[in-house]
Amino acid sequence: MNKELYSLIGILIPFIGTSLGSSLVLFMKKNMSEKFQKVIVGFAAGVMIAASVWSLILPSVEMAENQGVVAWLPATVGLILGVFFLIVINIIAEKLEHKKNGKKLNMLMFSVTLHNIPEGMAVGVSFAAYLAGNAGIELFEAMLLAIGIAIQNIPEGAIISMPLKMNGKSKGKAFLYGVLSGVVEPIGAIITVLLVNIVVPILPYLLSFAAGAMLFVVVEELVPEMHGNNKSSLGVIGFTIRFCSYDDFRYCFRINNIKYRISSYLNRKIFLYVYKNNELI
Repeated sequence: MNKELYSLIGILIPFIGTSLGSSLVLFMKKNMSEKFQKVIVGFAAGVMIAASVWSLILPSVEMAENQGVVAWLPATVGLILGVFFLIVINIIAEKLEHKKNGKKLNMLMFSVTLHNIPEGMAVGVSFAAYLAGNAGIELFEAMLLAIGIAIQNIPEGAIISMPLKMNGKSKGKAFLYGVLSGVVEPIGAIITVLLVNIVVPILPYLLSFAAGAMLFVVVEELVPEMHGNNKSSLGVIGFTIRFCSYDDFRYCFRINNIKYRISSYLNRKIFLYVYKNNELI
C-alpha cells in the first residue's frame, strides 16, 4: 500500500474507537433504575474530567514548551475561552430548548464532539509529518498515536450513546449519535494534513479550549445530575471510579507510553522541523 492509503487508515482509527464505545448502548437493558442512571452520569463526568486533564491540558502544556512559548499560557488562555464559549452556548440553548434534559444532553454531545476535533488534529499532524517524509516520523510512530487515542475514545463514545438511551432515544439513534460525535476526528485530521503549517502553532490553544468546554459541562450539568433530589452519593462513586480507572486503564495498556510519550516525541520533531524550515509539506 502507498503512504496515502496507510495515512487514511491511520486517520480513521480513532473514529473506530469512538464507534466501538458507542456500540455499547446496543447491549443496555430497556429499563434502568434511577440509581444506575446516576452511576452512568458519574462515569461520564469522570471520563470528561480525566480526558480534560490527561488528554488535553497536559499535552497543551507540553506542546507549548516545544514551541518555545510560556508553557502555561496557551493552556490558560484556551481553557478560559472554552469556558466562556460554553457559557454563551448555554445561554442560547436555554432560550431555544425548553426541556432541561434535552439541553443537558445537547451540551454533553457538543462538548465531547468539540474535544474530538483537536485530538483529530493531533493525529493529522503526525500523519502529515509521515507523508512529508522529511520530518523523521515513521509510520509506526503515527499509528501508535492513533491507536492510543482510539482506545481512549471507547469510553468517550459510550458516554454519548448511553445517556441518550436513558433519556428515551432508541438504541439505534443513540448509537448513531455516538458515532457522529467521532466523525469530526478524521475531518479534523484531514484538514490538518492540508493546513499543517497553520494548525501546528495554535493546536495547544485548541486542546485547552476543548478542555474548558468539557469542564463547564461537568460542573454546570453533570454534577447536579449526579446528586439529584435525594442527594445520592452513587454519582460521586461512579465519578471517582471512572476518573481513577481512566488513568489506570492507560497505564495497564501502556497508553501513557503509546499516546502521551509518543505524542511528546512527535511534537518535538515536528515543531523543530516546522520552525526551522517554515513548512512541512
